[in-house]
Amino acid sequence: MSSHKLRPSLFLGAASAALAFVTAQPAFAQQGPAETVAASQDDQQTRVTAEHIVVPGEIAYRNRSEATAPVLEYGLDYFQRFEPLSAGDALKRVPSVTFLSDVIESDGARMRGLDPGYTQVLINGEQVPGSNDDRSFFMDRIPAELIERVEIVRSQSANRSGDAMAGALNIVLRDGLSLDGGYVRAGAMLFNDGRVRESFAGVWGGDMGPGRLLLGANVQGRRNPKEKLSLRFDDSPENDPNFFTNEFNNREDQSDTRNGTDYSANATYTVPMDWGRLEVTGFAVHTDRTESEFSVEYGAITGNNQADIQTIVPQVEDILQDNYSLNGRVDINSFGGETTLKVGLAEFKDDIVSTEEESEYDPFPTLDDFGGEREATDRTDREVKLKASHERDLFDGVKLDFGVDFQNKKRETGIITYETGDPADPYELDGSSASNIEETRIDPYAMVSGGQGAIRWEAGVRYETTDLSVDFTNFDDAGVVDDTGSGDNDYGIVLPSAHLKWDVTEADRLSFSVARTVRRPNFNFLSPELLDEELGDNDFQGNPDLKPETAWGADVGYERRLGKQGVAGINVFYRQVEDRIELTSAGVGSGGAGTFLFTPDNIGDGAVYGVEFDLSTPLDFVGLADTGVFFNYSWLDSEIDDVFGSRKFNDQSDFVLNVGFIQDLPSLSAAFGATYREQGDAFGRVVGEEVTTSYGADLEVFVEKSFGDKFTLRLVGQNLLDGSKDEAFNKFDSIGDQNARDFDEYELESEKAGPVVQLIGRMSF
Repeated sequence: MSSHKLRPSLFLGAASAALAFVTAQPAFAQQGPAETVAASQDDQQTRVTAEHIVVPGEIAYRNRSEATAPVLEYGLDYFQRFEPLSAGDALKRVPSVTFLSDVIESDGARMRGLDPGYTQVLINGEQVPGSNDDRSFFMDRIPAELIERVEIVRSQSANRSGDAMAGALNIVLRDGLSLDGGYVRAGAMLFNDGRVRESFAGVWGGDMGPGRLLLGANVQGRRNPKEKLSLRFDDSPENDPNFFTNEFNNREDQSDTRNGTDYSANATYTVPMDWGRLEVTGFAVHTDRTESEFSVEYGAITGNNQADIQTIVPQVEDILQDNYSLNGRVDINSFGGETTLKVGLAEFKDDIVSTEEESEYDPFPTLDDFGGEREATDRTDREVKLKASHERDLFDGVKLDFGVDFQNKKRETGIITYETGDPADPYELDGSSASNIEETRIDPYAMVSGGQGAIRWEAGVRYETTDLSVDFTNFDDAGVVDDTGSGDNDYGIVLPSAHLKWDVTEADRLSFSVARTVRRPNFNFLSPELLDEELGDNDFQGNPDLKPETAWGADVGYERRLGKQGVAGINVFYRQVEDRIELTSAGVGSGGAGTFLFTPDNIGDGAVYGVEFDLSTPLDFVGLADTGVFFNYSWLDSEIDDVFGSRKFNDQSDFVLNVGFIQDLPSLSAAFGATYREQGDAFGRVVGEEVTTSYGADLEVFVEKSFGDKFTLRLVGQNLLDGSKDEAFNKFDSIGDQNARDFDEYELESEKAGPVVQLIGRMSF
């Protein structure tokens, strides 16, 4: 557990008092609801100059979205002064997004604390494929430099895919209509192991032929050196208060370094026509990454005496990833409204070679002391998408929007395993497998929306159909078919939704939303293949008969303008989840007593709920117009029953807190700021294992100086509290032992990483 802890209740109390004080102040002159909508529409066509991106004219705050559905909108300039490397790093500063990633990494976004598979990730409003079995997309694959803004969509509408039970994260990339001119970025990052990694980027937008073109490119060196410590005991503090001395079994010291480079590019070309608009967009990311671990296991709780060494385990994972998306869009003025046709192709390719070698330590080793395993994984996920929609006025400001989405997804996975017992011999083939997944969806929808005076509303329904097939083939070490099988899963789901937004006054707004959403089963949960020791020492077998999870959800929010730029809001959400999917025990595993055969099943219903508060405002009401403060706090909870009783959804953090400030110094053309982040503990439980995860706090600071209106130099310190991730594992041999708290093993694992310092320069042209 980190010593850098702040009491969330104090932050929440202080924020509530501040909100009460601010809302008691006289409101500045505000636009009326109709004027606000018109201004927002005009702003969407306003181009930002490159000089403004390089030399910010003022502090950026959360945008007040005019969407009828509950949406929080953050421009890149809200995050940029802290120089996030990826979309994941940027999302650490927004409400209700948590991570259970390794320290100083932000990959699988957990909106409202739920597994990444509950969050829909969109790029420019379109779904993107990821290589993960839960269909999630890792946010650290999107460089922050490509982003124009981030939208947090708290509740679904009929014109978007419904697989967003926790919500959706829409990453909007820069396009030719949003930027005039260009800029370059160059910098370096210094890590606590003394290594320096590079960072280069360039973006340009302007007129080209009959339309507007935007081009962007980015090269980002990545590194994450960490140290890990694992202590294993035969019993836990539940049963033995002196377990640290009485129950010690062994200790593992591990160095863990992630090192790689991301190469990315994006382009958009937009051509206005007399009859509408034509747009082509594309982006690509290539990742070359190596993850190296070196572990030494000791029989003593402290020290590194040679006589105490038990095993030495080096591990290396070489990763090559390619992710691209190409989309075309045509908007046609027709049939009294606007018809939109979209076509898209997206692909995610993973090539991973993982090698683990274990040596029983012996001053005089023999070949029997050595063993090694190597696994090569080649996975390709490809999606083809088509969409046709039409929007038109019906009467008196009421609009009709209807259409149909088509998506075909194919995933091909090949795995080859090798083994050796002799370090002098090459790895020999041990077996291989090939699996194919194809999912076809046809989703029609219809939606009506309108408004009069201070009230806007939207209501619609979406019908999502899914036709999925899975097949696999396993081969032995001679290339002969050892096992084969297949599975199918077809279903259709009706997803209604409705939203209402009411501008009670020029400064105060209420919003109400209700929607039904869905979460489809993980791909690996559907295959009937039996996998030995897939989950540690435990076996796993999928279940082709799984039903998708569905949820009815409601969001109720209040938002208030604070002066000309500030905004504060509070939102209460609830999700009633049906047909919850969990891993269950189906008997003893192939390893005999103490191992399990796990299979997924629909185990029942559950509920997710919480309160989200956010504030971003200049302190101009107390005469500090050049000081901006930022605060958000989300209290997260849930409930589900398993074979052991009631608990939260697995690995949902109790809370997430962000607080920070930015101070502009206009007379010096300089600025500085800091941001602090903390998230609560998370608990997960399955048959045979329980784990509690705790994170240390995170502090980041920046100092910047602008030179003229074309160059800015920024120094950023990240992870200044030496971030830590601490986990406590309770392990059991059977359900009976777990109920009786008869431990097979109790393990404490901690990983830590040191500060990272960035020096970044930007120049416009």
